[in-house]
Amino acid sequence: MIYMDAASTAPPRQEVLDLVTPLLTSNFGNPASLHEQGHQAKRANDWARAQVADSLGVLTSEIYFTSGGTEADNTAIIGAALGSPRGKVVVTSSIEHPAVLEACAYLVQFHGFEHRVIPVDYAGLVDLEQAEKLIDEHVAVVSVMAVNNEVGTIQPLAQISGLARAAGALMHTDAVQAAGWLDLAELATQVDALSLSGHKIGALKGSGVLYFSNQYPLVPLLHGGGQQGGVRSGTENPAAAVGIARALQVCAEQRNAGTGDGYGRYLIERITKQLNAKGEGLVKLTGHEQQRVGGIVSFVFPRTAGETVLIELERRGVLCSSGSACSAGSTDPSAVLVAMGYEAELAHTAVRLSFGRGIKENELSQVASALVATVTSLVSKEK
Repeated sequence: MIYMDAASTAPPRQEVLDLVTPLLTSNFGNPASLHEQGHQAKRANDWARAQVADSLGVLTSEIYFTSGGTEADNTAIIGAALGSPRGKVVVTSSIEHPAVLEACAYLVQFHGFEHRVIPVDYAGLVDLEQAEKLIDEHVAVVSVMAVNNEVGTIQPLAQISGLARAAGALMHTDAVQAAGWLDLAELATQVDALSLSGHKIGALKGSGVLYFSNQYPLVPLLHGGGQQGGVRSGTENPAAAVGIARALQVCAEQRNAGTGDGYGRYLIERITKQLNAKGEGLVKLTGHEQQRVGGIVSFVFPRTAGETVLIELERRGVLCSSGSACSAGSTDPSAVLVAMGYEAELAHTAVRLSFGRGIKENELSQVASALVATVTSLVSKEK
């Protein structure tokens, strides 16, 4: 089987497992304990915080370890909004992850906030003119993802951040899908808060990071023993922290080496070329043609059923998905594609191929061949 669903969850890296295994077995102490086991755990935790801060180019006091991207998103948006002395308005794009949209819905329902939504175009890019109209002096928080999790489009974060900062609002980005492909230190300079998830980049499930600038107040969501500066109470998890720190290091090493830079383009060109040669209108790439990360490639197939394509691909040895894992089990079309202007029927045919930089070239070739053969076979049966 060839795994092509890394945007849902990536396999843990061996470099991560080697480093965290002792923290799960022999060095399992609580970082808050005063005995040697506790000291070892605290040293591991401190190392992880320093490494993550270095990866992002921020202060160690601005790094908080969380249970994942969802908690990081919720903490940033709800915590910043409730701590802001400004107006009760939050602004997001229309294609944000549910962790962002539902956090905003909570603020609306329970705290009387207004949620303004920036529309996107057919390629998934935010409308900057509309963004400028929506982001004003009443806005507390602006949250726009760096990379869309379904179609891979890279947002013009610098421009959006400029609008937010000009209005005096805090700028947050969900960088979960950017971590393996973009320079996180550069992204961090453009925002005031940034969320990451460990299991998308080869660290452990249940691990995440929130960078939150010291320049802004942050109301904690969890209350208890006052760990992590009182922002994120609860016994700290050194294994999770060390794992995500190491994974970020490996991501940076691969990105600097250019590993996998052309993989996404290869899949797009080969699949579209071969299917277009077999018949017009068999395939359409979703997301921006150029402004996209290499590890997410999404298509719609106007003359097939997306679920049937997924089932047939698995039979041929390729594991992938139709979009966000957070909508698994739902019969609704992709909310992202609908927001981008796709008709519901076409959105239902979406297939997403997502992978890390470490995938082998011969595996990509096999995936392309399997997808072309699958769509060709299904279309032939309909004739």
